Amino acid sequence: MMPRLRQIPLLRALLTALPLLAQGATPTCPAASDLEPAMLVGTWQVEWTDGARQRGEAPWTLVLGPHPQYAGSLKGHLSRDSERHLVVADWDDETLTLEESEDGQRIAATWQATATEGQCGRAFQGLRFTGSEPDASARRFRMRATPQR
Repeated sequence: MMPRLRQIPLLRALLTALPLLAQGATPTCPAASDLEPAMLVGTWQVEWTDGARQRGEAPWTLVLGPHPQYAGSLKGHLSRDSERHLVVADWDDETLTLEESEDGQRIAATWQATATEGQCGRAFQGLRFTGSEPDASARRFRMRATPQR
């Protein structure tokens, strides 16, 4: 019985230290509030989820990397078949905002998305807006990270 009594102070010390150790650990499944732009670097598949989706419409591929001029921002491209559009993106206040350009000069569409709960920052859903008028058309989309190879 004596050896067990000696283990109790050690057990208490370990239990006291666990919260301190956990503070420095990176969560295995980050919540939206824990996401950082670097976690969004990679290749994503984008699909329309609205009722206007056409049968057989191919998904877009979105490739994001660090922006070479603006720390904390992202830059990349959207592609589908022979189409390729430039994209810049920011992650602020738990919202991913992308600006799409067909010619590299003007914004053709703005995308806004939030992380899908329980998907560890690997899936987002949102709206793509074209035009700046109040009645601008919008389409619902879903984007998912493609598996790393």
